Amino acid sequence: MTAELVLTPTCLRLGARRWPCTIGRGGIRADKREGDGATPVGRHHIVGLLYRPDRMAPPVAWAQPIRPGDLWSDDASRSDYNQMVRAPYSGSHEALCRADRLYDLVLVTDWNWPRATPGRGSAIFLHRWRRPGFPTEGCIALRPDHLLQLVRAIAPGQPLIVPQALAR
Repeated sequence: MTAELVLTPTCLRLGARRWPCTIGRGGIRADKREGDGATPVGRHHIVGLLYRPDRMAPPVAWAQPIRPGDLWSDDASRSDYNQMVRAPYSGSHEALCRADRLYDLVLVTDWNWPRATPGRGSAIFLHRWRRPGFPTEGCIALRPDHLLQLVRAIAPGQPLIVPQALAR
């Protein structure tokens, strides 16, 4: 059985391995909503891995490339809310192919996916941090080399636990 990936107050833990991380500016919440900046409580799973092929080789066999024009819909009024979409796209969205390096390597969770409840929140990713302690918009962020170590230590379906005890 695969060890669970568990968020603690200071890090992500997988068995005996620990990686410092940052979470959403809104803290950890059981009542996650779109735009609240919170990391949602729950038992989630890793359902995808995206990477920038212009910046790195595929890190593992199951990684999928991020192409120019790849977007993630955060428009709760659209049927493709919390799904990857392609430009041109008239709804509210986030670009996956960014000028900065935040999304060079992205683990995608099943938070509010594949059938999204409008307004419950979109796109909880595990991605690169801006710097230690700098909060995300709800995602979990790690140092780039730690993120790569994590990617190589897990497989699709990996459980990710965000304990209720951490919620405010």
